[in-house]
Amino acid sequence: MVRVWLLGQGDRCLTCRFEPSCPDKEKCLHLMSSAGRSNYDNITWDNINGAFSRFPLGIGKVGQIAQEGMPVEIADLDPEAPWVIEPDWIRREGVQSFAGQPLVCRDEVLGVLSVFTRERLEQGALDMLRMVADHLAYAIANAHAFETITKLKKQIEEENAYLREEIKEAQSFYGIIGKSQGVEYIRKLIQVVAPTDANVLIYGESGTGKEMIARAIHNYSSRCNMPMIKINCSAIPRELFESEFFGHARGAFTGAVKNRIGFFQSADGGTLFLDEVGELPIFLQSKLLRVLQEGEYKRVGEDNIRTVNVRVISATNRDLISAIQSGQFREDLYYRLQVFPLEIPPLRERKDDIPLLAKHFIKLCSQKFNKPATRLNSAHMLRLIQHDWPGNIRELQNIIERIVITSQPEQVLQELQRLYAAENKKNAFAVMQPERSQLLTEHELRELEKENMREALRRTNWKIYGPRGAAKLLSVNPTTLISRLKKLGIYKV
Repeated sequence: MVRVWLLGQGDRCLTCRFEPSCPDKEKCLHLMSSAGRSNYDNITWDNINGAFSRFPLGIGKVGQIAQEGMPVEIADLDPEAPWVIEPDWIRREGVQSFAGQPLVCRDEVLGVLSVFTRERLEQGALDMLRMVADHLAYAIANAHAFETITKLKKQIEEENAYLREEIKEAQSFYGIIGKSQGVEYIRKLIQVVAPTDANVLIYGESGTGKEMIARAIHNYSSRCNMPMIKINCSAIPRELFESEFFGHARGAFTGAVKNRIGFFQSADGGTLFLDEVGELPIFLQSKLLRVLQEGEYKRVGEDNIRTVNVRVISATNRDLISAIQSGQFREDLYYRLQVFPLEIPPLRERKDDIPLLAKHFIKLCSQKFNKPATRLNSAHMLRLIQHDWPGNIRELQNIIERIVITSQPEQVLQELQRLYAAENKKNAFAVMQPERSQLLTEHELRELEKENMREALRRTNWKIYGPRGAAKLLSVNPTTLISRLKKLGIYKV
């Protein structure tokens, strides 16, 4: 008789004959195959659901082989041996020998192959059984691998289908919600530039949806079926810049244990979205400029020149002209990126879109959190419209999420109003016009200057550069303002 057991989860503990002596209820040997025929009653031994369908680890010779991972050979089998579970069966069938080999693949025991014979095992039988066990173990391991791959592939396909539906729902007209003049103008610009391969530079405050605009340009282009790879330029460590962007060869540096493709190769044929491109260190900008100009690059640790075909869309909330003047940004890179500039208006300049955005976010959040759609009355909507939204669309979405989660729009909006009222009271000040006889001390002048700067920063949401920045509001050079803020100990909190 030949039998094959494989390790599996404990699943029949309550009905298993070995349950009282089983040391581990979590896993045991499952009988997967059985072959042989009885000389006593001519019954075939192919039933895998009988009394020995499960075998605990460490019990009997089969369990011992699985637990220790070592083969067992008994040439002269004694029916009265302590490990023999059914001595009558041994006598009745005239069994003379037993041999068992663990099924081992990559140092992992997968199961046991066992043989009962009516003739005495000859020398070398265990070696022959070892060969069979090795082939069987690798076949089983490959079957498990293919099963896992198939399961993961199906899971990924299901997740991708779900994500595609989520993206489709979240990106009505490529994600651009609104009917204001500014939004309509953005839509027209997207329709004009998207079919071309021109590089686009998107300007906009934090939270205005720059990534959404980049996604719309990509989706409306001929590259829509290729990937769009997003990169946050401010989050890449300087020492890993080349490896992240261009990839590296195995052994190029400590820790490079295998070849790695970079962002450019991943986006080949598609779009590369450089978010916060204004935060890219100046000494790294030349490396980016070269590949943009020539369409060629080298992996770190490689001499081979690779070519790439990508469209670059960049985004920033900084005034790059001021950054060029202060030596923080390369002028040649700027003109390479800004073939087609596109500026997104902040939410405070497109308040007609707030009701549409609020309803859109309510629908999305209700689905996301499995909550009933919260209704906003005209008073609630008016409060939303009257708010300045320094955090732009991102801030509005966060507030709508809180409203949907709590189902208490009145309470959430009151808290929002109190929060900004307290902030305004904290930072508010009156422009002092002292009487001729009134004098201010040095300390009072310094405090007045600090309050003046704080108010300017509050009004511009701590934006320093650009036409809507605090430096412009105070009529000072941005670098001068930064120096004064450090000197006065004013930091963003």
